[in-house]
Amino acid sequence: MFNFLKDKLKGVLSKFTKKVEEEAPEEKVVVQKEVTVEPPKKKPEPKKEVKKPEVKKEIKETPKVEVKEEIKVEEKIEVVEEKKGFFAKLKETIVGKEEVKPEIKVEEKVEVKIEKPEVKAEKPAVKIEKKEEAVEEKKGFFQRITETITTKKISAEKFDEMFWDLELALLENNVAVEVIDKIKQDLKSQLVDKPIPRGKVEETIANSLHVSIEDLFKVPQIDLLEKSKQKKPFVICFVGVNGSGKTTSIAKVAKYLQNNGLSVVLAAADTFRAAAIDQLQLHADKLGVKLIRHDYGSDPAAVAFDAIKHAEAKKTDVVLIDTAGRLHSNVNLMDEMKKIMRVAKPDLKIFVGESITGNDCVEQAKKFNEAVGIDGIILAKADVDEKGGAAISVSYVTQKPILFLGIGQEYEDLQQFDKERLLASIGL
Repeated sequence: MFNFLKDKLKGVLSKFTKKVEEEAPEEKVVVQKEVTVEPPKKKPEPKKEVKKPEVKKEIKETPKVEVKEEIKVEEKIEVVEEKKGFFAKLKETIVGKEEVKPEIKVEEKVEVKIEKPEVKAEKPAVKIEKKEEAVEEKKGFFQRITETITTKKISAEKFDEMFWDLELALLENNVAVEVIDKIKQDLKSQLVDKPIPRGKVEETIANSLHVSIEDLFKVPQIDLLEKSKQKKPFVICFVGVNGSGKTTSIAKVAKYLQNNGLSVVLAAADTFRAAAIDQLQLHADKLGVKLIRHDYGSDPAAVAFDAIKHAEAKKTDVVLIDTAGRLHSNVNLMDEMKKIMRVAKPDLKIFVGESITGNDCVEQAKKFNEAVGIDGIILAKADVDEKGGAAISVSYVTQKPILFLGIGQEYEDLQQFDKERLLASIGL
């Protein structure tokens, strides 16, 4: 599925990247960024042997220093480690009313003689203060560093020249013009005059394209099962052109609802196409559901009305109405379809289109939306669609969600649409 588009995009992105790397001018940019770094481990310092000073205190009756009043002696010995000797500095502060001027010479052995007070021979408090630079011990911390990187810049003129290859690839794969314009503007805003690190050109371009295409599907989504439980009977009308796989898609939806515990009745409101009623009857018999039908040429609005009344009487959960395939340019048939809508008042209108028809499918969905206001889309035959243009474009153009993709002929071959799966299928 979508393999042709995938291969084309791969080739174009490779070519785009090569052109940017070869032709775009280089610039060196200095950037600042925060990184987590480990602080340097503190080297253990060699142990220094510190010899405790021998302080001898001799108490003699006759002091060398006589003071008349009471003197408070506070000894503060601050030892600062130096290379030459342990006692390099000794400070002594004496607090009193009188100043004591005599110099006190301090030698390695200090004798302090005091007259009266009893002095207990205690070891003086020796404080060893080491000044060290505080190192914040943390396992890691954020630090701003500067880094010079080589980048490429694409000018607007160069971008337009390079985008041409991508534009051709998208056109070849039936991507709508509106979508191509949107992708171009998105990429331009992301790439032009923006520094792209060398070695990350392809990654940057691919990511920008991924985001741009992902934005195509930003429309209100519909949960069919949840909505079907909001009302009884819940009426769904299917519209589309001839040969789009509408009748088969109705049978697949009926099976999907049955698998989730909901009862279903079918309405054969396509009274125009030969064998349309018989085809739907065959599906109804296989699924074991009731089909409401009239003769060929009957009023399709009357068939839809009868099917709804039958569902009300039998308390059936969901009514699925098949309508005649018609071109949006056929005014009479479009008016007939509008009459069905007025009579049946469907709760949900689903457009069924062929995925392989590309831009035609997108244009049909657009016209049906303008005529009757569709609510959702089913793309049939997506399994044989190699291009994927309709899948990429139809939701953006109509602003309606894709509900399912038809991926085979069996009743179980109805895949709920997933934009991430689509992006992966085209290599993004």
